[in-house]
Order: sequence, then structure tokens, then C-alpha cells
Amino acid sequence: MTNQSSAKALDGGWGWVIVVASFFCQFLAYGSPMSVGVLYPEWLDTFRQGKGMTAWVGSLVSGIGLIASPICSACVINFGARPVTVFSGVMVSGGLMLSAFAPNVQFLIFSYGTVVGMGCGLVYAATVTITCQYFDKRRGLALGIITTGTSVGGFICATFQQVLVELYGLEGCLLIMGALTLNIMACGGLMRPLNVPEYFLKQKAALERTTEQKDIHREKPPIKEESINKNTLSSVEKGLTVSDLLMSSDTNDPLSYEKNFLGSSSLVKTIKNNKHTYSKYIATTAELLQDRVFVALCMAIFLFDIGAFPPVLFMEDVARSSGHSDGTCLVPLVSIVAIMAGVGKLVLGILTDLKFVNSLYLYTFTILGSGIALLITPIANNYAALAVLSGVLGFFSGNWSIFPYVTTKIVGMDRLTHAYGILMFFGGFGIVLGPPVVGWIYDCTESYDLAFFFSGACVLLAGFSLLLAALPCWDKPKKDHPRPDIKYTNNCDKVASVA
Repeated sequence: MTNQSSAKALDGGWGWVIVVASFFCQFLAYGSPMSVGVLYPEWLDTFRQGKGMTAWVGSLVSGIGLIASPICSACVINFGARPVTVFSGVMVSGGLMLSAFAPNVQFLIFSYGTVVGMGCGLVYAATVTITCQYFDKRRGLALGIITTGTSVGGFICATFQQVLVELYGLEGCLLIMGALTLNIMACGGLMRPLNVPEYFLKQKAALERTTEQKDIHREKPPIKEESINKNTLSSVEKGLTVSDLLMSSDTNDPLSYEKNFLGSSSLVKTIKNNKHTYSKYIATTAELLQDRVFVALCMAIFLFDIGAFPPVLFMEDVARSSGHSDGTCLVPLVSIVAIMAGVGKLVLGILTDLKFVNSLYLYTFTILGSGIALLITPIANNYAALAVLSGVLGFFSGNWSIFPYVTTKIVGMDRLTHAYGILMFFGGFGIVLGPPVVGWIYDCTESYDLAFFFSGACVLLAGFSLLLAALPCWDKPKKDHPRPDIKYTNNCDKVASVA
């Protein structure tokens, strides 16, 4: 597609079809992982494993996509959003269907935690990238619409999976959910690319270079027959070019073959060609880690995810273990967490746009509020109290929507992509480690009280450490070096990699 047609396609037209398709992709992909708390008690009853071991399934399905986000982004950039979305639909659907036949928790960790988690990461990267390519002025609105698909999916699929488990059992529920997620492939077919992916550009360039080399070799004068041996004559009769002959003559010598093999190794070439880029990346990382507030933010997101993510997985089991759930509740606690997370994303995003609101302090307030709610959870004596606390935790977990703004305020727009990748690495490990740690605490104490006190303490520590690091009293007065304001950019790759 030409640049003129690409410009006409921005902020409207087929772009809204992309938004609808991306919304349903995230709805279908994240529906089951966001409501995994409904399946968690069923897995406990089926496999009779400890809560810590079983919790690895839910933690990996949410955390592995963040840890592998650079790989997912590279796939989208090289192959395009459409093929990646279709492939991710196969991964998510296949992982769910495989999980229906899982003989033990270890198999579930692979099929549900790893396969489905990687598929969700690919879906997220593809949908955000294609949306950023189709929108410029309304990019924030478009991204807000598609990312609410995860919250809506978690809200609806929690109740839906609960009904399916009652009607068809755990295996039937996973098979039906896997069949429904195949619709991701249909949604991916609507993602018409505006830009040609890098992989196809490289293939086209390589083909053109090969054609030019063949044309040059054909224009050269023929080689004298006296200097060609019998093997070479037979090769010429087969139609090989001069470059093929030189290559075949060099490979007769083992030493020269080894030299050519090592010299043509793609890994060696990549390292040599990108040596300056790698050194620059390391230097930028070291510079970021010297920033006090950025280091505090890395530790804050790590501790926050360790403590705040387990309620999504354990809240239903908390209600059942404490005797507050009698199986007649129409709306699961996981659904309340999911829908309030969507509300939190919208409300916190609106508050961040207000000039008198400091996004860093607002993010710190959400962390402290989550910590207080976690400390109160063990003393909740009925299902209604647990529902209110689930709503509060869900609302504050919507602070993911303002996290890019907070990162930009700390490091600036130029280093946003680099810094965000580092932060997602810490956040992914926090999500992966949080539920197993909380589960192991329950296995040792036979109670969720100490587990939630531990989670609340981690979240409060994250909030207070970030608040202390962000206080202006630590900064030396700076002259003529104001922090640049946040500006929108037309670079789709940068925005996509951040989102």
C-alpha cells in the first residue's frame, strides 16, 4: 500500500474494523486466563496437588507474555500482524484443548501456562501494533477500546466457565473454550496490513540482489576450457554460474570450508554488524539504572505484582475455604475483579490527563490502596465484604493504563521504549512468582491469612519505597534543564512496542 493510501486510512475507515477485530481477539484470548481463578479450585480437586504447585499454571499464563514481550514484538515486526494473529489463535486454542487432557499439573504448566500464555502475548502485540498503524490522532481512544477486551473477556468468561464446568465438567469446559478461541483466526484475517513486514522486504531485497549477481556473471566473458577440470565441465553443463564454481572449488579444502562456514555464520555476522548497537543498549541500560526513581519503579512493579496479582487467582478459593461461598452466587469474585479493572483503566486514564494530577503520585496512591485492601481481606467475614474488596483490588489494578505515562514522566519519551521493556521484565517475573509463593504459604500454614498479610506487606513496601524515591527533596536544583513534556509521536513502531 502506498504512502498516500496509508495516510487516507488513518483515524477511520477500515481502522474501525481493525479496532473491532482487535477487541474480540483480546476478548477471546484473555477470557479464560483472566478468569483462571474459576478453574483453579477445580484443578485442586482434580489433581490433589498443593496450592503452590497448582498456582504455577495461573501465574505463567499471565507472566510469560510479559517476559517474552520482546520476542512477540519482533515476530509482529518481521512477519506482520495478520499471520501472527492467526498463529496465536492456533496456539491459544490448542493449549486450551490440550489442557482438557492433562494428566497432571506439570502438563498443565506447559499446555495452559506456557502455550496459552505465549499465544496471548502474541495476540496482544499484534493487535496493539496494527491498531497503532491505523490510528494517529485517535490512537489513545482506539487503544483504550481494544485493551478493555481483556477486562470484558475476564468478566464474561468467569461466569461462562463456571456454568460450563457445572454442565460438562472441567474437560468439556476447556474443549468448548478452545473451540471458541479459534475465532481469533477469523478476526486476524481482517487485519489488512498498511506496511509491508520487514521479513518480506528482506526476502525481496535478497531476491533482487541474487538476480543482479546472476545478470553480472552472465555478462562476464567465458573462462578458458584449459583451466577447467572435468568436474567443472560437468558442472557447467548443468547450468551453474561462475560463483557456484568458485564456491565448489573452495570447499575442496577443509580449512577454507571451515573459514567460509564461520565467516558466513548469521550469528557471527549479526554480532559484528550490531556491535555498536549492543554497546549502546548496555550503556543506556546502565544510565537508566543510575536513576533513583526508575530503580524504585522497577522494584515497585516487581513487589506490586508479587502481592496484587494472587487475588485474581485465589479469591474464589478464599471464599470457598472460609465458607463464604455456597455455590449460589451469580457473579464470581473473579468477574468483579475483571470488570472493575476495566473501570479503573478508564477512570485513572482520565485523571492522568488532568493538568493538576501528578501521574507518579496517582500511581503510588493506587499501590498503597491495593496494599491496604489486601491487609483487610483476611478479616472479611462474609461474601459481600469479599466482593467489595475484590472490586477495590480490581479498580486499583487498572493502574496498568497509566503506567506508560508514569514511565515517560521519569525517563522521557526518547528512552520510553527501552525503559518500558526493562519494567515489563520485572513485572513479568513478579506475576510469575507471586501466586506460587502465596500458595506455598498456605500449604505451610493451612490458612490464607498469613498469605494475604504477606501480599499486602509487599505491596505497601512497593508503594512507600516509590513514594520516598519520588519526593522532590532528594533532587538537586537544576538550571535550564526542564524535563521535556510528553508529546505524541507518529512513529508507529515506537508506540506499538511501548503499548
